[in-house]
Amino acid sequence: MYNQFKSISLSHRNAPLAIREQLALNEAGAKSMMLRLKDFFDVSDVLVVSTCNRTEIYYSSSTDLNEDIIKMLLIEKGISDIESFTSYFERFSEGENAVQHLFQVATGLHSQVVGDMQIPNQIKHAYQWSADLNMAGPFLHRLLHTIFFANKKVAQETFFRDGAASVSYASVELLESLMPNPKVLIVGLGEIGADVCRNLEQSSTADVTIINRTRSKSDKLAAELGFKVADFADIEAEIAHADVIVSSITRDEPFFTKEMMVRLRGMSFKYFIDLSVPRSVSPEVEEIPGVMLYTIDSIRSKADEALKRRLEAVPHVQGIIDEAVTEFNDWSKEMIVSPTIQKLKGALEQIRKEELTRFTKSLSDSELEKVERITTSMMQKILKLPVLQLKAACKRGEAETLIDVLNDLFNLEADKTTH
Repeated sequence: MYNQFKSISLSHRNAPLAIREQLALNEAGAKSMMLRLKDFFDVSDVLVVSTCNRTEIYYSSSTDLNEDIIKMLLIEKGISDIESFTSYFERFSEGENAVQHLFQVATGLHSQVVGDMQIPNQIKHAYQWSADLNMAGPFLHRLLHTIFFANKKVAQETFFRDGAASVSYASVELLESLMPNPKVLIVGLGEIGADVCRNLEQSSTADVTIINRTRSKSDKLAAELGFKVADFADIEAEIAHADVIVSSITRDEPFFTKEMMVRLRGMSFKYFIDLSVPRSVSPEVEEIPGVMLYTIDSIRSKADEALKRRLEAVPHVQGIIDEAVTEFNDWSKEMIVSPTIQKLKGALEQIRKEELTRFTKSLSDSELEKVERITTSMMQKILKLPVLQLKAACKRGEAETLIDVLNDLFNLEADKTTH
């Protein structure tokens, strides 16, 4: 099973946002894709991961289906020019590489912002979708739980998750510290403004309204995240209503000025977070009583400091991953001998029961109970050494030889057909 695990990956490492957004899958889309894979191919242990930065499909199959699955995904998303998209995908056709890649994705090593705290939850959602459709077998269950345990060690033993390491996440962390349950107005939905929105949706209880000059863009993002939308023409009314205004609009001169704040006099306390370059909020707004301004420089400085700590932790994180992968590899190899162990147990148990039936007819219940206990203990001790030898042979890559020997010694294949 280990060597049959494979995956395809479309991510920010190889594909621009314009490509990634065309292939993103929501929960319904991911589940639909899994069902189509099940209908068309002989696959198991299917996991579909889709975030704003990546769309990935993991599966187990004796056949390399990577090219077929890429084509199916593109067709499912209504893309006809398949050849122009295929170069954006990474393919992992070896089990070891696919497992290592999933570990690195799930821990945040491959995130656009290293150590992204959202990715573990996104992987858990994907795992739940797979479980909902009964497409997570023993291999995937064990793999994901090993990953979750490694993630816990990363959080406990390293600085890899400390601090907000992206400007958008640092902005959300800042606005959440300003007041509980703020009314937030997001102005401008370029890449950074959209990222702020998605981070807010993931981690905040804020009441969010979004405004963009192109209303259709606001409507689309609001539908995705469940936020409110306002027209750009109503921006001054929305400013008066908001506690925190996050601006990432692009223009040559400040849009939010002291004159605008004077015009909106009588308003409540306001916080501005200016993520624009050039600045879209005039520094003079702070001359108005009750108005405070945070600029991108201060936020970026905080994010850069956190990112530095995270990057320093990368070797430790990779060490935790390598240890977890080794443990998982050992378990996966032992899965190969598990059927032989069960057949051996069954064969010995059959012998024990047959002999007890022959020689214990005259025993009392208490005597029979003692004999049961003694013979069961004997069987467990007899089994212990072959089981240990089988597991050791797995690690040496010699399991098949020992399996053949046990099959011949105990006639296990015949036992399988007669019982």
